[in-house]
Amino acid sequence: MVAATAEEDALDLETFAPYLINRISARYNIDMAEALREHGLTTPKMRALAVLKVKPGITVNELAVYAVMEQSTMSRTLDQMEEAGLVVRSAREGDGRVREVALTPDGEAAFAEVLPIVRAQEERMFAGIGKRDRAAFLRTLHKMLRNIRQHPF
Repeated sequence: MVAATAEEDALDLETFAPYLINRISARYNIDMAEALREHGLTTPKMRALAVLKVKPGITVNELAVYAVMEQSTMSRTLDQMEEAGLVVRSAREGDGRVREVALTPDGEAAFAEVLPIVRAQEERMFAGIGKRDRAAFLRTLHKMLRNIRQHPF
């Protein structure tokens, strides 16, 4: 076995993908939180709205996975959203033990109000990146997600 050199042990942050992904995500989340504050929403609430717009009637656990949140955080967020009239939880037809979550009309309206902000933040991240590079990047992200995925969705 050959010992690694100091150079091989060094970590170049500029080429270490997890570091770059974390920096991008952190900046996006900070900017998004500031933009959403004016609309009385938090990033977790916006994530829940966005996921439920695309996947209505999913469970709290599924929503937590899609929204990239701990289940306990998602439950607290949903409590607040339900109290505000943005979501409703109901028993799944055929299995009353399972609770599904869906947007209310007010939740739909709240999402429609912040969708332009979400789109603008995304476009800001992709400024100066052509359609082909953007598509290649998204394909790569999907491959990476499949590589690390722990859930079937």
